[in-house]
Amino acid sequence: MKNLLNKKILFIICGGISAYKSLETIRLFKKNGAEIKTILTKSAKEFITPLSIASLSQGKVYEELFSVENETEMDHIALSRWADIILISPITANTISKLANGNADDLASTVVLASNKEIFITPAMNVRMWDHPSTQENFKKLQKFGYRVIGPEIGDMACGEYGEGKMSEPSLIANKIDQYFLSLKQNKKYKALVTAGPTQEYIDPVRYITNKSSGKQGYELAKSLSKKGFETTLISGPTNLEIGDTEIKIIQVETADEMFRATQENLPADVAIFAAAVADFKVNKTFNNKIKKTENLSLELEKNIDILNYVSNHNSLRPKLVIGFAAETENLGKNAETKLLNKNCDWIIANDVSNKKIGFDSDFNEVTIYYKNNSLKKDNLSFKKKSELSDEIVDKIINQLN
Repeated sequence: MKNLLNKKILFIICGGISAYKSLETIRLFKKNGAEIKTILTKSAKEFITPLSIASLSQGKVYEELFSVENETEMDHIALSRWADIILISPITANTISKLANGNADDLASTVVLASNKEIFITPAMNVRMWDHPSTQENFKKLQKFGYRVIGPEIGDMACGEYGEGKMSEPSLIANKIDQYFLSLKQNKKYKALVTAGPTQEYIDPVRYITNKSSGKQGYELAKSLSKKGFETTLISGPTNLEIGDTEIKIIQVETADEMFRATQENLPADVAIFAAAVADFKVNKTFNNKIKKTENLSLELEKNIDILNYVSNHNSLRPKLVIGFAAETENLGKNAETKLLNKNCDWIIANDVSNKKIGFDSDFNEVTIYYKNNSLKKDNLSFKKKSELSDEIVDKIINQLN
């Protein structure tokens, strides 16, 4: 497990008889060079002690939410930012319910809800508790939120019953985490470029042609790529967004011409995602001074450069995977397939922006991915937050590149 060396793991231990297994998991992490900080829930202290954890992890054990000492040394936000990943092992039905419903009443749940890192969970509970509809509903919510799941297994339980709900063995958990870091290392070889937001095509110094794009989907895609190990460049039109990831190279532009030049300067790349809503037209001749109100004003427009088409058909600059977006108000499938063919890109991700709940300026989206050379295949990604959708899309990108 060479990929655990120098990795920072925030280990959250919940109550339950399986909590004792966390000691062996910590031992394996430390043996292979990981740095550990631990949060122990109130119920977990009924099964294992802070002293036993501290002696194995050689790191601080955090317990109470409102500890003056803890908040002075490292507050709950900084604790989640410190980690490379968060592992909740074991996670109980109670904690699954808390996180699924956004409750933050202790240090563990507060840190998790404030986290921007990958979160792994290893469920452990009685088979009847695991099978209960409420547990399954909450568990599916966490999966939808992007939590990574290890287990549970089928087997004999401490309560004497048999079935699904048994916590995975520490060696399996450590290996799964090691494989995750290996995949990040492998993805480091990939370079990604993302365009996002609208462009502004000036008419005079105070007026311009633009559209309703917020840039949210493109920003989330860039964050997902970076989180999963890609060297990521984001070329952004004017937005009110902050990227919040210092690993991402961000280039701010205004016009389609500026976005085109920035794209050329940051190629080649392994994958290029053109999520920006580039204005189709610009004014043939801009006015140097503000136009005064008159009865009639005639503007002559000309087409902007088609950045997606240019990159898709370039012999030397074309990435291995070129992905375009199609925001449509009607005939979604037909228009997406036509764009896929005409632009010569590999994927088109299409969404219906006539639906006010998704697309432009919304935190949610629902898309269909269309694939080049495979008219029979398409993937429908159902209604969810753009951040969750981005993780799904990036996982598909990784599968294709590998």
